[in-house]
Amino acid sequence: MKLPVIQGTIRRRILVNYRVDPVVMQRHLPPAFRPKLHAGSAIAGICLIRLETIRPKGLPAALGITSENAAHRIAVTWNDGAQEKEGVFIPRRDTGSTLNHLAGGRIFPGEHHLADFRVNDTGAAIDFEMRSRDGEVAVQLRGRIGDTLPTGSQFTSLAEASSFFESGSIGYSVTKDSRRLDGIFLRTKTWKIQMLDVDEVQSSYFEDEKRFPAGSVTFDCALIMRDIEHEWQSEPDLYA
Repeated sequence: MKLPVIQGTIRRRILVNYRVDPVVMQRHLPPAFRPKLHAGSAIAGICLIRLETIRPKGLPAALGITSENAAHRIAVTWNDGAQEKEGVFIPRRDTGSTLNHLAGGRIFPGEHHLADFRVNDTGAAIDFEMRSRDGEVAVQLRGRIGDTLPTGSQFTSLAEASSFFESGSIGYSVTKDSRRLDGIFLRTKTWKIQMLDVDEVQSSYFEDEKRFPAGSVTFDCALIMRDIEHEWQSEPDLYA
């Protein structure tokens, strides 16, 4: 899928991260992908992202759109000939924007499901809720800016966690064609992550024991980024 270069601002991006049994995680991946492991675990999660002034590159910011979005994502590796690549596989995208929903798979990568978002963001603390209109997924998160990783996280430092996620700049999203994955590359002008101390987190996707049997998935940490100028550009489609 060939897209125009899209630019804008990531006003807020929260990465809610889980560690998952690699064998279980492999069951949910297309055959081309393998889980990218950290300390023996697969790493998956949800990217909760507010986008502003999103428009084709070269258009004025005043013509851009704003939206709340959520993407379920899994860190993966795959082979491109003799070269191993890494990025994320995105089995599900949700959006509060009707335009994103209609353009998903046409102008934007992957199918976007419509969802309702409720967000209270003070800068120091955030209260977030998302429920998809098809009833398939729901996410709740309450937290505040913190200084240290939670006890039990498999990342030893914020720098280690930042490096792990920064390398996942290529994303492949599912489409209505069960074999074709839309590819996109995220280019950020800066990269700065902070810890988010979580008071409450719930995910219908990761708490579904039909998908992830008891003991196979554990919340690891949450990270937050703000005010990141960025561009998206196409990657070649991948056929799984």
